[in-house]
Amino acid sequence: MNELILHHYNASPFSEKVRLVLGHKGLAWKSVTVPVILPKPDVMALTGGYRRTPFLQIGADIYCDTALMCRVIDRLAPEPPLYPASAGATQHVIAQWADSALFWSAIPYTMQPGGAQHIFAGASPEVMKAFAADRAAMMAGVLRPNAADAQAQVLTYFGWLEESLADGRAFLCGEAACIADFSAAQSVWYIRRAPPVAAVLEPFTRLARWYERMKAFGHGKPEPMTGADAIGVARAATAGMNLVFDAGQGHACGDGVTITPTDYAQDPVAGRLVGLSNDEVAIERDDERAGRVVVHFPRIGFQIRKQDSSK
Repeated sequence: MNELILHHYNASPFSEKVRLVLGHKGLAWKSVTVPVILPKPDVMALTGGYRRTPFLQIGADIYCDTALMCRVIDRLAPEPPLYPASAGATQHVIAQWADSALFWSAIPYTMQPGGAQHIFAGASPEVMKAFAADRAAMMAGVLRPNAADAQAQVLTYFGWLEESLADGRAFLCGEAACIADFSAAQSVWYIRRAPPVAAVLEPFTRLARWYERMKAFGHGKPEPMTGADAIGVARAATAGMNLVFDAGQGHACGDGVTITPTDYAQDPVAGRLVGLSNDEVAIERDDERAGRVVVHFPRIGFQIRKQDSSK
């Protein structure tokens, strides 16, 4: 199996989701720590503008968004399965809800003043100001709940999860961990990092035991790698792993396009279209430092737009 390189930082919730998946699989992986805020020159060299954390690199193929990253990891290391047949379609529905609605309640709830003091413990006022400005730019035009609304939402959502575990099952969709568990675990992990606000979890005893089972998966076998070395790996590799192209979707292979998230951090990535299916879109791009890379995105949550050839 090709070397897995995870570009992440310790406090990133979605990174924790992938780290737990790697632990569940017992995988060895390279760990590249990326900056929390812009500028991110090594990230931009590989992704072409996608600034969210984390992303996964395999040679010169760059995978964005954890929904896609988890499918790729499971394809490369199918045991134990991340999408067990016993969990059915329910696991996908719960995972998408946890990655969106639950996550966007847990973050503003945790980042109220009492929680933020723990999340940013030891950070200077300048660092906190820079972080706030960076995230404001990412979230421009996006309406998110205030702390009071977020608390009401997380209490409701955790109540749902608690109820789903009432029959004694070990995980959200049965006796085997699945993608739904890893998507939900990141929000619990983030809230638990801030003890003053983590009291919201105390009524949910079954959820607490479930989270301990998730935590026990660990993070696999990470080894540090620098961003410069990861760029060197990309430059030395041949891009374009497992590409499929469905010409019946209104685009031609080689079209100049941009790929843009539809929710937040709407920074378009431009390139030549080389992969297209109902599940995935991939574009090829050239970078002065990284060479030729292929950047992959899931179809859900992203927009493909043809570039104006007249410009």
